[in-house]
Amino acid sequence: MHPTPLAPSKPTPPLAAPTVLDIEASGLGRSSYPIEVGYVLPDGHAYCTLVQPEIEWTHWDESAAALHRITRDLLHERGLPAKDVARRLNEQLAGQTVYSDGWANDYTWLSALFEAAEMTPRFKLENLRSLLSDAEAEQWHLVKAQIASERGTQRHRASSDARLLQLTLQRLRGPH
Repeated sequence: MHPTPLAPSKPTPPLAAPTVLDIEASGLGRSSYPIEVGYVLPDGHAYCTLVQPEIEWTHWDESAAALHRITRDLLHERGLPAKDVARRLNEQLAGQTVYSDGWANDYTWLSALFEAAEMTPRFKLENLRSLLSDAEAEQWHLVKAQIASERGTQRHRASSDARLLQLTLQRLRGPH
């Protein structure tokens, strides 16, 4: 009996990209609220929507508005109600761990969204930093800037930002 030759080993596929979420907000601080939510799934599918402000959501920071270029009028015209946004997030992200680079702020804004919708998230939000080794964390800003430069001018919007974060993570973990 002859030994069966070993099949050539298959290259290890790169780690799948995680789902990355980003939120644009009315400003920073206690009374700020989400105005746009975007995410990118592991397969690259992106989703982004404006959020119609709740009546009690009144804080508006002009410096934040200058950065994201979203107006309150646009939110009222094109934004979806918090309940619709929360429902969509739960449908698309149920059971997943979703990562954010601004976890403390994004967690607060996501909580405000789900509280307004009277719903509970069916996914977990984690800090993107938890996925990085110390060496990767040291290279993060450099690699992110390189990718941003390669992509050219992009809107400072939630889904664009989420894609940049996902691409940065993939490059850090890719073959060197």
